Amino acid sequence: MRGWPYSKLKCLPHILNRRQMMKIVFATNNAHKLQEIRDILGESFDIVSLADIGCHEDIPETGATLEENARQKATYIKTHYGFDCFADDTGLEVEALHGEPGVHSARYAEGTDHDSEANMAKLLCKLAGKSNRKARFRTIISLLINGEEHQFEGQVDGHIALEKQGNEGFGYDPIFVPDGYDKSFAQLGETIKNGISHRARAVAQLAAYLQQLN
Repeated sequence: MRGWPYSKLKCLPHILNRRQMMKIVFATNNAHKLQEIRDILGESFDIVSLADIGCHEDIPETGATLEENARQKATYIKTHYGFDCFADDTGLEVEALHGEPGVHSARYAEGTDHDSEANMAKLLCKLAGKSNRKARFRTIISLLINGEEHQFEGQVDGHIALEKQGNEGFGYDPIFVPDGYDKSFAQLGETIKNGISHRARAVAQLAAYLQQLN
């Protein structure tokens, strides 16, 4: 290190750490999801969003399953932008409705796109009079890295409430009650939800795999 000023030597560990950080794209522009992933993965990874790489177009989601949709989104980014990346897709699957809304969860109500109120209203209507209200949330993460795909799945079981409960969260949170609790995701709050949710469980697997690589 001859010739390096002492002030620069003190900064060397920080410089080396930055050089060693693995940069990987999370195929989302959802600020909440992005921060959640960054918090879980810590400072060993430089997690960037679609906006960070200049991707502002709608990525196709035409798969018949959550697995296909997650793969499709990750492949799109790798093909068009060249970055190692991961993408997720989540669905609510209701037993009495043979797995509906499933892969169509975000657009369950006809003629809508991510209209949570319309989606919940349709689901509650279809479950009217049914005693079996078992349901599960599933998240699939597709990771494309070093030329290979790896998928991780998180699942949480529960049931659909008779009516909306709580105002926090998003999507179907006000009507989904996880097993072991008597409150909906919307009533439990972000801290508890993020500790037990389908997405948290999938991300934990992703984090464990990435830590091995790093």
